[in-house]
Amino acid sequence: MSSSASREVDIAIVGGGLVGASLACALAPLMERHGVSVAVIEAAAMPETDAAPWQPSFDGRSSALAQGSAEHFQRLGLWQEMIKQATPIRHIHVSEKGRLGATRLNADELGQPALGYVIPNAWMGRVLHRRLAELPIEWHCPVSVETVSAEPGSHQLRLSNGEVLKAGLVALADGGRSGLMQQLGIGTQAEPYDQVALFANVEMSRAHGGVAYERFTREGPIALLPLAGRQMALIWTHPAGTEQARLVLGDGDFLAELQQVFGDRAGRFRRVGSRHAYPLTLVTARETIRPGLAVLGNAAHALHPVAGQGFNLALRGVIDLVAALEQARQNGMALGSMAALRDFEARRSDDRYQIVKFSDGLVRLFGIDNPLLAHARAAGLVGLNVLGPLRQGLARRAMGLER
Repeated sequence: MSSSASREVDIAIVGGGLVGASLACALAPLMERHGVSVAVIEAAAMPETDAAPWQPSFDGRSSALAQGSAEHFQRLGLWQEMIKQATPIRHIHVSEKGRLGATRLNADELGQPALGYVIPNAWMGRVLHRRLAELPIEWHCPVSVETVSAEPGSHQLRLSNGEVLKAGLVALADGGRSGLMQQLGIGTQAEPYDQVALFANVEMSRAHGGVAYERFTREGPIALLPLAGRQMALIWTHPAGTEQARLVLGDGDFLAELQQVFGDRAGRFRRVGSRHAYPLTLVTARETIRPGLAVLGNAAHALHPVAGQGFNLALRGVIDLVAALEQARQNGMALGSMAALRDFEARRSDDRYQIVKFSDGLVRLFGIDNPLLAHARAAGLVGLNVLGPLRQGLARRAMGLER
């Protein structure tokens, strides 16, 4: 396509990462049955997916997929490939440092094969982009959207390579990093946690047995997620500023401090990969729909990683948007019509509210240093082990099996 060319498409997806690629894959039935045209615009260069044999990196970032998310990828025909590098979470152990209480969730109790799965992001992206290569999608990469403007019945997107796209529906799935939301005047509500999450992969002295750990400490929560072999993904929350000292520690000293804070319940920490830190803020978009516009993923809601719900919530947004678009097409409505997008928002609002409230409440509850509240938290953790239906309800919501 020449730099002066102008194209009209039904749907333009801004962002070709995990959320945008998942949406494009989920739109395949609309492309095949109804001839819906889709363009994906991604600013970052993508690696050649089949250029070399898959080599999982010890330092690669991973995501926790809920069982409901796995079932979605199963329906798309992608799970058979994804599961090749997925580690099942069969048990979850939740505890608070200095308190006796603990909650244990297990898959057998719920009659499920797993509570969730941990998958390297690079592998998930590889599977998604292999599927995209099979679909009749306009792929613009590495290309950014310089401007977006609303027109009657469409949005116009001017791309960094000089091309112009007109789309009946724009799905913003770029994490909010591009500045397009600001261009459109879509505000966000940001509530900083004054915390920073330190991410790294660690190797343990013994097999993890498919157990994921959530440990609440005075500094903040620590999560350990099972990976291949004896590896686990570490998410260690710090008060803002205190993470810097641990980022520069030698590996031995870092592992010793982690051992002291986390304890021996998962075994001994033997090795750590590269460490990365990210500030944590609860961010929610003040608008998620407009005529011809839907906001998805981290652009719509950026959550604390404590409950591992961010990508799973985003993926349910993808599922609900596609369902609303399917209904709109069956009813003869434009895909970007407010009727279709109100249907999408109606499907999303309660789930989004409940998950944001749950993850934010969990962070704030365990962040309050009060002896009486600490005893109440411990009693609650013990009680969840006794009250099976309550524990199972919590697990089913976290797994994306109830909304």
